[in-house]
Amino acid sequence: MIEPGLRDRFTVLYSSCYSSVYAYAVSRAGRQLAEEVASETFCVAWRRIDDVPDEALPWLLGVARNVLRESYRAEARRQSLENELADWSSATELTVRDVAESVTERAAILRGLAALSDEDRELLTLVAWHGLRAADAAKVVGCSTATYFVRLHRARRRLQRALAAAEPHASTGTVFSSRSLPSAKESTR
Repeated sequence: MIEPGLRDRFTVLYSSCYSSVYAYAVSRAGRQLAEEVASETFCVAWRRIDDVPDEALPWLLGVARNVLRESYRAEARRQSLENELADWSSATELTVRDVAESVTERAAILRGLAALSDEDRELLTLVAWHGLRAADAAKVVGCSTATYFVRLHRARRRLQRALAAAEPHASTGTVFSSRSLPSAKESTR
């Protein structure tokens, strides 16, 4: 039986981090698999509660990443995410929710992300969507902060090329890097 103090710690951990772990799983595997990944991640946290560091989110996202690697083939995750991104940027959604110019930019960015590899999407979204600092994102992907910045820079370049290839007449190349992705300086906060 688990000690009451550890049970309380797990409850706080679950309450404060579940939505972030779930969002990470959605961004990597789509909604269909996200709940299962998040559940398995917290099962691991429950079993290894003594190993969970004080700053738990990077550790939990690392566990979620491993769960994804072990449980699902890379192709199934890629296909699920591509379907999700296509749904998000569908013409129906754009006509229903087209309330501002940002909707068009969002759709272009989602199309650009769908064209990238799974690894590039993860590098870009850990900081931009999941709000991690670069050092924490580096822990999630299992590399040094310096290596993370190099990989992030390359992923940003590939995204800019994907955006330019999708809509060469649009100036969307700067939209993602300047508004959606924090600079290296901001990522270290």
